Amino acid sequence: MINVLIADDHHLVRTSIAHLLNEEADIKVVGEVVDGENAVTQCRVLKPDIVLMDIRMPGIGGLEATRRIHRTLVDIKVIILTAHMEDSVLRRMLEAGASGFLSKGADAEEMTDAIRQVFHGRRYVSQEIAQRLALSHFTDEDNPFSQLSHRELQIALMIVNCQRVQDISDRLHLSPKTVNTYRYRLFDKLQVATDVELTHLALRHGLVEGFDPSLG
Repeated sequence: MINVLIADDHHLVRTSIAHLLNEEADIKVVGEVVDGENAVTQCRVLKPDIVLMDIRMPGIGGLEATRRIHRTLVDIKVIILTAHMEDSVLRRMLEAGASGFLSKGADAEEMTDAIRQVFHGRRYVSQEIAQRLALSHFTDEDNPFSQLSHRELQIALMIVNCQRVQDISDRLHLSPKTVNTYRYRLFDKLQVATDVELTHLALRHGLVEGFDPSLG
């Protein structure tokens, strides 16, 4: 069983997520809190496996709460839930020890997938957030990935993150044939021939800097 603590100052958000998660056979919501201080306190009391942490809450907020949990309660993993996509905030949360990032617009399937992946020791970064993190500190001049379209970059990230064509097809609601068309197009633009070469190029240019290649 994966025990989850929800930290968010909006009652409707907390109750909606709790209802969604409690429908899963292997996930149990063990507590809900409204601010960062109580998130830290309840982590010590309830010992959850995962905390779903809002960034902007009263008091110390999600950033400092994540830092304290990561520093003193090392077995507890934090997944950030955010509606705020500022690059600087996301990078500070990574540095604070967050193990995952989800947009508040994520669907039920993505949220439960993220919880399971983080519980099993992997990182999870939703594709939209991963793209911002990966490209935020590059210019068009020195990053070959900047020439890709939004969809090509999204698929490139998913390939680098070890997702198969069928997985990408299911996630993006595209046919496998369409995914492969994008795949070969981005290979041509980046002058690579295989998924391995793409991964090496992504690593060389920092596209996956700061998180595990198996995320997503």
